[in-house]
Amino acid sequence: MIDFDGKGFMARLRKVKDDDFGKIINDFLIDGEYVVGAYKSVRDGVVFTNKRIITINVQGLTGKKQDYTSLPYSKISAFSLETAGVFDMDAELTLHMSGVGRVKFEFTGNTDVKDICLQISKYALN
Repeated sequence: MIDFDGKGFMARLRKVKDDDFGKIINDFLIDGEYVVGAYKSVRDGVVFTNKRIITINVQGLTGKKQDYTSLPYSKISAFSLETAGVFDMDAELTLHMSGVGRVKFEFTGNTDVKDICLQISKYALN
C-alpha cells in the first residue's frame, strides 16, 4: 500500500468509488477540498484530493485502530512512475517529498497510473 522506508510489504491498490472512504475522509477535508480518486488494498487505502494525498493504514486484528497520513502536494519535489509490464504485473508510483523522503505506492496493473501522475502534476505544479 504505502512504503515510507523501502522495506515494507505493500498490498497492491485498486481503484474504488471516490465515496468508498466518505465517512472516514469527510472529517479531514477542509473547505474547497474534494476527492479526485480513491484506491484500496485489502484493508488500507489512499485517497487523492485536490489538495493532498491521505493514506489510511488499518491496524490491529479488529481494524478499529487506524493511522492517517496527510501528504500535501506542495511538498512533492519529484515523482516517478513505473508502469506494469508483461511479467511485472504491478505499477509503482514513487514520490520524493520534502521533510518526508521517499514514499512509494504499488497499484494493480490495470490501474490508470498515468492519470494519477497527471492529477499530481496538476495540483503540485500550481
